[in-house]
Amino acid sequence: MDRVAVTGATGYTGKYITRHLLARGTKVRTLTAHPGRPNEFGDRIEFAPLQFADKRGLVEGLRGAECLFNTYWIRFSHGTETFKKAIANTKILFDAAREAGVGKIVHVSISNPSLDSPLPYFRGKAELEATLQTLGVRYAILRPTVIFGFEDILINNIAWLLRHFPAFAIPGRGDYGVQPVFVEDMAELAVRAADEKADSVIDAIGPEIFSFDEFVRLIARHAQSNARIFHVPPQMAFFLSSLLGAVVRDRILTRDEIAGLMGGLLASKAPPTGRTRFSAWLEDHGDVLGRSYASELGRHYART
Repeated sequence: MDRVAVTGATGYTGKYITRHLLARGTKVRTLTAHPGRPNEFGDRIEFAPLQFADKRGLVEGLRGAECLFNTYWIRFSHGTETFKKAIANTKILFDAAREAGVGKIVHVSISNPSLDSPLPYFRGKAELEATLQTLGVRYAILRPTVIFGFEDILINNIAWLLRHFPAFAIPGRGDYGVQPVFVEDMAELAVRAADEKADSVIDAIGPEIFSFDEFVRLIARHAQSNARIFHVPPQMAFFLSSLLGAVVRDRILTRDEIAGLMGGLLASKAPPTGRTRFSAWLEDHGDVLGRSYASELGRHYART
């Protein structure tokens, strides 16, 4: 590939994908709604607007790209940003890529998506997979579980809570699985999938599966936390997270995220595709994890 487009190259997964692409000499254009956001790439990448209301502009921004790496999505509905809108926006982006002559779309989905899911995150991802598979453009669909790395929010904030509070509440029994995948491995899978001629659906998953109870206790040990870890009903876990969210002015955890977690949707039965062990990564970086709070609303909804 000589030239590609990446949504959100200054974001989390998009940044790592862009690093891999630039390292192999590929020209990258990012489609972003935050062109003024600080980034490490400078003039090494091109910028184009990610404005879904301007489909013609999207087509022009994608023209000449051999592949589109799509990382656009929302974690939860907030204000005017809803899952329904995110689905519609992504379909506009897919159509624009087809009109622009993009040869392949590498799309970041989620583990265990289902059109029958009661959870809008997983149901929406399944709907977009079905749309992409009938679009008429070659595709690779990546299904990550929980992505970990320095810029991660969810795992970082687990560590932050363990460091700063005397107790940590686990929803239910905590015996449901979590299979984290390293962001570098995820990016490598995405770039490799772009080179393949055949269409593919790939579970992007790490080599270790933990119960959530084990997962939290492992983070606590490496964060040198003395917090008491205890189990509460899911409704109580959501209530406590909402109270803390009001204090930090953020959404720490949603009801749907608790349901997906307890439903075992963040683990896979497929063979691991990532190499990096979360436990080994924690050995090297657990001492800095959770030193500061990472705000979902501040990162994705603050105007820049």
